[in-house]
Amino acid sequence: MARGIGAFFMVTLVMWVVLVLFFILFNNRTELLPIVAGFIFYQSANWVIRNFPSSGNNPLFVNTSVSLLHSSTTSASVLFILANQWIVMTSSSDVNNKMFEHSQLVEHTWPGAYTALCFSCGYFAYDQLDMLLYNLYTSPSILVHHLLLLVCFTLALYRNVTINYLILTLICELHSVFLHLRKVRRMAGFRDSTSNFVKVEWVLNLTSFVVARVGCHVLITVKLIRDGSKFEKGGVELPLALFGMAGMNLLNVFLGFDLFKAYRREMNPQRSYQNHHD
Repeated sequence: MARGIGAFFMVTLVMWVVLVLFFILFNNRTELLPIVAGFIFYQSANWVIRNFPSSGNNPLFVNTSVSLLHSSTTSASVLFILANQWIVMTSSSDVNNKMFEHSQLVEHTWPGAYTALCFSCGYFAYDQLDMLLYNLYTSPSILVHHLLLLVCFTLALYRNVTINYLILTLICELHSVFLHLRKVRRMAGFRDSTSNFVKVEWVLNLTSFVVARVGCHVLITVKLIRDGSKFEKGGVELPLALFGMAGMNLLNVFLGFDLFKAYRREMNPQRSYQNHHD
């Protein structure tokens, strides 16, 4: 069963690679080259970290460290893009040119947003391949999540629509920073729940989960529903966006449960140990 699941997602990944290369080479869509650059960058980071003696050549540790790198660089770039656009908008004499208007989110592209989205798309392709090669997934949900992102991102990049919407969805990477940081910390052997570092980390983890992940994705979903009539009639943008956000919101629910259980285990290690042996 597991082998069949892995084979299916490997085939879909190969099909995606062929499609992207076809766009670049035969349709002359050179603006998609940052996807390839993103894949090479994160794969190179994987090789570098893997050769560190401290990594112990542990595929999960290496994968999580690269994920931490991605979430850090992506959240920083997204915040920079938003701050830069906010400054541009507030200094503009056109008061009707609002940053979060439907036309701005769907038809326009903020400076740097297209490249950032391409680069992140390359990461999801790398991460999908790494998890499949080293069997790092415990359930198909993470593979489905990556496939969904690759499909949505690639279609949006190819058609050059809803780029700004997708950039907003990447604000959740701010929470991923603390999610991956906790995982790396624990794999490195630092598990003292009484330390101030761990306590502060958990505050930032839970706060960013509520604000940057759940809150952001819920607001995007509400915005899509409210502006539904403004989308092109018969177009795929709105159905695909609503389907993608429904999937993300559902995954956020599951992640919330897992996060709460992880918090209880780490803050009450003796109780967790006792319950495990009861």
